[in-house]
Amino acid sequence: MSIYFQPTALVGAIAIAMGLSTSVSANTETQAKASTKFPLDPIVVTASRSEQNIKDVPLRIAVIDQKTIEANPILNVSELLQYDPSVYIKQSGGFGQVSEIRLRGTNAVHTLVLKDGARLNSQNNYGPLYPSFLDTTDVQQVEILKGPASVQYGSDAIGGVVQLLSKKPEKTGAEFTGIYGENKTYKSIIKANLVADNGLYAQISGQRLETDGTQIYKNQPTNQKGSFDQKGYNAKVGYSKENMIDASLSISENKGTSIFSLNHDTTKSPREFENQIINAKISYNILPNLVVSSHYANVQDKQNVIDYADHYDTKNNEADLNLRWNFTSNQNILVGTTYNDANYKTSTISNGDKSIESIGYYLQHQFRSDSFDTQLGLRLEDNERYGSHTVGQGAIRYHIAPNASIYTNIGTAFRAPSLNELYTQWGGNENLTPEKSTSYELGFDYDITDHLSSNFSIYQTKIKDLISSSGTQNKNIASAKINGGEATLKWSKDQLFVSTNYAYVNTKNEQNGYELAYRPKQTLTLNAGIENEQYGVSASLISRSKSYTNNTNSEQIAGYATVDLNAYWNVSPQIKLFTNIQNIGDVEYKTEQYNDYKDWYINGGRQASVGVTFKY
Repeated sequence: MSIYFQPTALVGAIAIAMGLSTSVSANTETQAKASTKFPLDPIVVTASRSEQNIKDVPLRIAVIDQKTIEANPILNVSELLQYDPSVYIKQSGGFGQVSEIRLRGTNAVHTLVLKDGARLNSQNNYGPLYPSFLDTTDVQQVEILKGPASVQYGSDAIGGVVQLLSKKPEKTGAEFTGIYGENKTYKSIIKANLVADNGLYAQISGQRLETDGTQIYKNQPTNQKGSFDQKGYNAKVGYSKENMIDASLSISENKGTSIFSLNHDTTKSPREFENQIINAKISYNILPNLVVSSHYANVQDKQNVIDYADHYDTKNNEADLNLRWNFTSNQNILVGTTYNDANYKTSTISNGDKSIESIGYYLQHQFRSDSFDTQLGLRLEDNERYGSHTVGQGAIRYHIAPNASIYTNIGTAFRAPSLNELYTQWGGNENLTPEKSTSYELGFDYDITDHLSSNFSIYQTKIKDLISSSGTQNKNIASAKINGGEATLKWSKDQLFVSTNYAYVNTKNEQNGYELAYRPKQTLTLNAGIENEQYGVSASLISRSKSYTNNTNSEQIAGYATVDLNAYWNVSPQIKLFTNIQNIGDVEYKTEQYNDYKDWYINGGRQASVGVTFKY
């Protein structure tokens, strides 16, 4: 691949600023207990809709922290998630092209994506908003819950949940970040926070990104590129008083244009996109042990594919109300209800607009002690088209010793067919039935020494009535089975750290015996470096095995490995310099088959950048 590197713009910064990890590293996923010398365990909320220490969750959950997100502000959600080996990002080309999240071998539509509890999955055919179109400027933490979560969140969470948690300002201040990278890539970010002594706070941020992009197809001339630009803003106001009330109102909007290839010999066809999230939340302590919480979210996603004369407009209105009762010092019950009204308007569906409503009722019990953490839940979901579905979950973690624990869980989940799958002229089938799954998991966490930790998980997911888009019409497959495992080994001492993560997944269409397409069986990530308050340098490796590109396993993508380098230097409390080189070896690999022309989408190659942040 011929992507021209611009050394005069980058060598100087690389020489003075070396390394911050952009992977799920020493500060992420299940970490050692606070009694060891490892970094403090992160607090997570996705698994149970409430704050809890990650070491107490009887499920496997990973965390991408604020430091990792801020290491390379050019990265979108897709690029951040790929550092977790249980996640496979299927992307139609390089920078800014459409992408899908596949978690633990499931389909893109089986991963539920949330932002501060607001559902981003839509009635389009690809699950959530395209993650490559989601900016991370206001994101403080990303949580990846692996395994079914339909009890907590209803439809779509068969493979798991990815939740983006936005920042809550801690002090008044402002900052500006400017970034320059290869392929004439520019990004600027401006933020401002206001925090009052009485608990009121406000924040606002804006960002703009432009890039010439890279070639999209393997057989395409390298000087034909798909450019990408986006701009957006985030704003939030809130009031918080400890053990009494926590309320906020936020809005975020992101829009832009992604140029993709229509005629294969050009890259001038635009996909215009615009997404907006409005989220209102409040939690109030009625009594010291009784909390009522509610939220309302309006999520809109608009896409206009001009040369196809296609448009896709989706809108979700969701409201949730729940009550948490801590009836003893180590037990609580959560009971709640969620209403969702999903709307879809597209040129690919005849007879205009389509919509569907659903309402869910959920009940969850948690028990926590020095030896056990348990979570039991049940949900009844009433879908306007498909009637009632009941799902359940049971999970337990047993702390064998202060430095070791074992957990197991079983859960069922479902997904109602999208309006696109039901009605679109491209394969729509109104006779589709909901997908249903059952998952089992067993895991073990062990802090081998004060500096070395490990974890291991094995799981199985069986999906009945899996919806397949192969052929001319969508249809249900009798069943598919996914077996997998994950292992992590982390070492950290003083300023040094090394982390390696491995994931294995084996999928099977039980109707014909073939593997499911775009599921690499093996993925290995490795991250190592040195970092402190003043400077840091690190390197990250991502390696994936081959995968098939169709449901008959007749074509495949070869495996590949890439290495990223990252750096930072805090010149002063007000100035930070940083640099990142993604895919330093400029490795080219296929990402998806382009069937119409018997060609391949390819990755974007190397992307080197330098940046500076000024804080006030």
